[in-house]
Amino acid sequence: MISSMNDTTEGLTDAMPDDTSDDAIPAEATADEGVPGPPSGSAEERVRRAFARIAADDRPEVWITLVPEPVALAAAARVDRRVAAGEHLPLAGLTVGVKDNIDVAGLPTTAACPSFATGPAATSAPSVTDLEAAGAVVIGKTNLDQFATGLVGTRSPYGAVRNAVDPAYVAGGSSSGSAVAVARGHVDLALGTDTAGSGRVPAAHNGIVGLKPTRGLVSTRGVVPACASFDCVSVFAPTVDLAQRALAVLDHPDPDDPRARNRPVRVRRGDRTTPTVGIGRPADLDLAPAARARFDEVVARVAGLGSPVIEVDLADFFAAGQLLYGGAFVAERAAAVGAFLATDPPGLDPTVAAIIRAGADLPAARYAADLDRLRELRRSIAVTFSEIDVLLLPTAPGVPTLADVAADPVGVNTRSGRFTTPCNLLDLAALAIPAGTGTAGLPFGVTLHAPAGHDRELIGWAARWRGEDLTVTEVVGAPATIPLVVAGAHLSGQPLNHQLTELGATLLEATTTAPVYRLYALDTDPPKPGLVRASAGQPIDVEVWSLPTPGFATFVAAVPSPLAIGQVVLADGSSLPGFTCMPDALDDALDITHHGGWRAYRSSLADP
Repeated sequence: MISSMNDTTEGLTDAMPDDTSDDAIPAEATADEGVPGPPSGSAEERVRRAFARIAADDRPEVWITLVPEPVALAAAARVDRRVAAGEHLPLAGLTVGVKDNIDVAGLPTTAACPSFATGPAATSAPSVTDLEAAGAVVIGKTNLDQFATGLVGTRSPYGAVRNAVDPAYVAGGSSSGSAVAVARGHVDLALGTDTAGSGRVPAAHNGIVGLKPTRGLVSTRGVVPACASFDCVSVFAPTVDLAQRALAVLDHPDPDDPRARNRPVRVRRGDRTTPTVGIGRPADLDLAPAARARFDEVVARVAGLGSPVIEVDLADFFAAGQLLYGGAFVAERAAAVGAFLATDPPGLDPTVAAIIRAGADLPAARYAADLDRLRELRRSIAVTFSEIDVLLLPTAPGVPTLADVAADPVGVNTRSGRFTTPCNLLDLAALAIPAGTGTAGLPFGVTLHAPAGHDRELIGWAARWRGEDLTVTEVVGAPATIPLVVAGAHLSGQPLNHQLTELGATLLEATTTAPVYRLYALDTDPPKPGLVRASAGQPIDVEVWSLPTPGFATFVAAVPSPLAIGQVVLADGSSLPGFTCMPDALDDALDITHHGGWRAYRSSLADP
């Protein structure tokens, strides 16, 4: 239903593949035409292709809300202008889907519960704005298991998301729509979230890459929490290389995210090009014959590239996973949305509602005991990783059918997370990669795990094992530039425009706002206007400038009251940072809206 990357390249260049194509882990195509790579052409051409692909593909359950195509095309045109002006945008023109528990300005955030959305989000989550600032264009919001509670992709009133290869099977969840959108070629990249495996299980089921970064590296502001202590924003991509390009943009501390952290200290062990690989004992894996054969082939190929392989005891790994739903941590789901569920809103999935409501009755003493138990298990896993560099496991035991889930919704879901649920509790980084086909010719995948902070190493090892070259990305951390909408004294030719140009800003375009603003002349020196959103407004002339990120921070810090930097909606429907005004400063201000802009008003003062 549709309504210089010095630190980034560390550990990668020495893990680049030699001529290993014969030994690379296979990555068979999944969707009807295979998983396409990023298309060529301008950003506008790519956006048109994305909407055409979505319209032609019979997968209405993948998307909850699409950005209006003219709005997406306008954003793409802005990207093309930035590229033409000489800006380096590492994700220029790539199309992106965003899981609908992550805010996108101007679109509702439903978390797959229609009544949860109170209106369009005023601002985008930092993970979204980071991608946009790097040149990506958001196409829409994707379907999910309601409130990100599930690993099957069927718990949504917007429809069960079907597998990208065989629609009789599940897509996996909770980030089901994001994974299928990438696998079916609707978009180049997609954001998901991952608490128990939501960014990895759907990747495996649909034959694509799922990158789950170390907790706290990518901002989770603007994300509807599932279990906030363990939530991550994840990336879906057709290749390891494209996933790492996205991570290079997303990986930077967010000072306003209470769960942000600097990258943990990484412990080096041995030769990083041939890491020691741990695998589970056969009894711990408990795979169907076809999946077991595929996993054994992967292990053999990894060993053939020189990596020692040893069996490790997974008892404590699995014990940690049982704490997420079998312990008190599920209380965090009740803390996140329990008050909303208490109103008995329409559109609730009964399985999801039962899980969340049960968390409200858990005693605090049990939560404290589970925290102590988790600390013990983390110490045990640290000992395991003192002997290995990477833990290689199947991503999921198999791909269930839609009928399987209908018959046993909780049991099938639990089995789907056998290998993924422990990861975030144990503070591991993880990367899920395709590994051919398993049972019934459906995609099979494996996941590489390493201690927190070793994301780059996982990327390098996975790329080498798959025979991929990695793009050396020059952007790390905050985006290179940030757009700013100006409406008054900072316009071209106006007295304060030099404050922008002295910070290295460049003019992107002259345009107007959406017809929802009023403009007031403030009593300031020099004269400035106040732009205020109003129900009875009209278009106001504005300019969009692009500031280098350090300059933007300097500029915003100097903005005097009553002016502020908020989100300004443009005529094409896009929403960008820009000058707004505090309403309480307008009591004695002159309404100059009828002039249509600051320049026209100032010119009127000079007329006899």
